[in-house]
Amino acid sequence: MEFAKAPGLTKRWGEFAIETIIRVLGLSSIGFVVMIFLFLLREGLPTFWEIPLNNLLGTRWYPTFDYFGAVPLVLGSVLVTLLAIVIALPLGLATAVFVREIAPPWAREILKPVIEVLAGIPSVVLGFFGMTLVAPLVREVLGAPTGLTAFTGALLLAYMALPTMISVAEDALDTVPKSYRDAGLSMGATQWQTIWRVVVPAARSGVVTAVMLGMGRAIGETMAVMMVTGNAARLPLSLDSLFRPVRTMTATIAAEMGEVAQGSTHYHALFGLGIILFALTFVINLAAAATIFKKRRRGGLR
Repeated sequence: MEFAKAPGLTKRWGEFAIETIIRVLGLSSIGFVVMIFLFLLREGLPTFWEIPLNNLLGTRWYPTFDYFGAVPLVLGSVLVTLLAIVIALPLGLATAVFVREIAPPWAREILKPVIEVLAGIPSVVLGFFGMTLVAPLVREVLGAPTGLTAFTGALLLAYMALPTMISVAEDALDTVPKSYRDAGLSMGATQWQTIWRVVVPAARSGVVTAVMLGMGRAIGETMAVMMVTGNAARLPLSLDSLFRPVRTMTATIAAEMGEVAQGSTHYHALFGLGIILFALTFVINLAAAATIFKKRRRGGLR
């Protein structure tokens, strides 16, 4: 009897150890995020009492002369990110529809890994590609004063957001029941009518999630944006702002953090930008998670 109980006891102890390890790792990931946020708060909160509010909300970012206007940096990040999503959304959705609904199985097995591999290209390589090829094309074809513009940065960010958007949108389309497609076809709709009027609307929440995740991917990018946007801290409010240099929050932090004196006002201001960036990405990811939760809850109610 003792020998019979030993294997079962060993199995229970093994399951307990595995569950404990998984629980510790899961809590550790949450703890790391909390620690990063607390570190940002510790280093960045002094910004809001060391720098007057009218200075923080100003339009000039010249730390050498004690000008810490964050508005041009925030607007530059928003402009480049939104333009990237506008470019990437139709391309990503069309590609996801093709991979899931149109492509034959053998082509789908090739395209899906290729799309996922594209996400692994280093951003500095894409930035170098943008500087040497895309920027000259923007300057010559569109007649911009310089090729290092917000539009150039948006093109690269759109490319970088595409793999995430395509994968998430394709998974959303895959979850639509086959009965939806059969019902559309049985009522006389063509394949394209079924796709655009039945399948895509049914996967709307997944597509919205793909857009949110792609936006989070784009707004947090650093190297590629810093290399191709010109890094000019100016307000992008004119009609030609798309084809003029801009500066983003990520590029500012990456370019200036290595040269700033620790504990200085400039140092705290850069961490203040990090808090703003962290808050923006958190809100975007929270909106994507809320969309997924609503989708699952509706599916459960049904």
